[in-house]
Amino acid sequence: MSTLLLFLPARARLRALGRAAPAATEPARAGALPEYDWALTSDGRHVDREGRSAATALPAAESVVAVVPESDISWRCVELPRAGRQMRAALAGKLEEALLDDPETVHFAVEPDAAGGDTAWVAITSKPWLADHLARLDAAHVFVDRVAPLSWPDELARGHFFETQNGSGEEGIALRWSHADGVATLPLQGGLPRQLFPPGIVHAAQWTATPGIATSAERWLGTTVTVLTPAQRALAVVEGAWDLRQFDLAPRARGVRALRLFSRGLMRKPWQPVRWGLGALIVVQLLGLNLWAWHQNRELAAHREAITTTLTGAFPQVRAILDAPVQMQKQLDLLRISAGSVGEQDLEALLGAAATAWPADRPPAEALAFEPGRLTVSAQGWAPPQIDNFRSQLQSDGWQLDASEGKLTLSRASAQGRR
Repeated sequence: MSTLLLFLPARARLRALGRAAPAATEPARAGALPEYDWALTSDGRHVDREGRSAATALPAAESVVAVVPESDISWRCVELPRAGRQMRAALAGKLEEALLDDPETVHFAVEPDAAGGDTAWVAITSKPWLADHLARLDAAHVFVDRVAPLSWPDELARGHFFETQNGSGEEGIALRWSHADGVATLPLQGGLPRQLFPPGIVHAAQWTATPGIATSAERWLGTTVTVLTPAQRALAVVEGAWDLRQFDLAPRARGVRALRLFSRGLMRKPWQPVRWGLGALIVVQLLGLNLWAWHQNRELAAHREAITTTLTGAFPQVRAILDAPVQMQKQLDLLRISAGSVGEQDLEALLGAAATAWPADRPPAEALAFEPGRLTVSAQGWAPPQIDNFRSQLQSDGWQLDASEGKLTLSRASAQGRR
């Protein structure tokens, strides 16, 4: 399944010496149409293509994951309140003293699978900034399935070295450090960062660096690091569990889009056993239906062969077999006529059935009409109870009676009706 990794541009903020960040990184500027760095992967392990485009020119993919800049997200470990649907408001009240902004302007996202009463990590970012990007992408028909961080608190410690610039434009190296106790960005200038990483921690963690500073990072760390471009590093979020689209920013999926989101979720790696099971079930069902159809066809062919054998055995003069039951009935009718017997479709049989069930309080029929298999008599003067009693008597002998427009029509009941 193809996945488009969409790197949201960092928020504009004041830098040292009172200099502002470039305004182009802030989409909320009047009339601004932000461009997004992106990476496209078809398997979640390799980058197929990458580039930078406006929202309306992004490549198509089956799934879209927006990646939040690490500088625009903070982390707090709290005991989640038992608030149910009011979790967002409860978190705002619980973390109000730790926030630098108004609680209504920040967005919270709770650790995956965490519930009220658990001690869990909460990701915090700017709500207007993130909502503005999601709205712009929706307007460009780019529907973001997940919003994910590049790093998060985890039992497996990870360190990533990258280039930075200070307020004077001087370049430096910083370390993004994520472990079980949180996530932090540490500049490598000075001796404090080195004291935080004794040999035991260095050898237990995974270390990566951007290509331009890999040699400097290895010299500072004293061990090898894996070189990853920003796009390659972001591949980790494809199978990651974190999704910041919660509470007010949760996707409102309806109709076709809901079905599409469900199918995308089903195609992710955790659902692979389910997909294999469904595929095997469908194959077994198709195989079973085909075997059953083959068995039924064989039985039907055997029945047809038995009927044909009966017809040719009883009536050798029949050469061409077109419809064995019809031809057999025709031969039987010919034998009955030649023997002078009365058939169920003849007038005598119909009159005999009518006479047997005829109500005692009714005079003889004033008029009748006959066609093969059907006898019609006048129903003038018949009361509904008399008609019902007449019908009941006929049904017990295998006949049926239709009453309409002042007429009673008698005929032989079908085999299905007799059952």
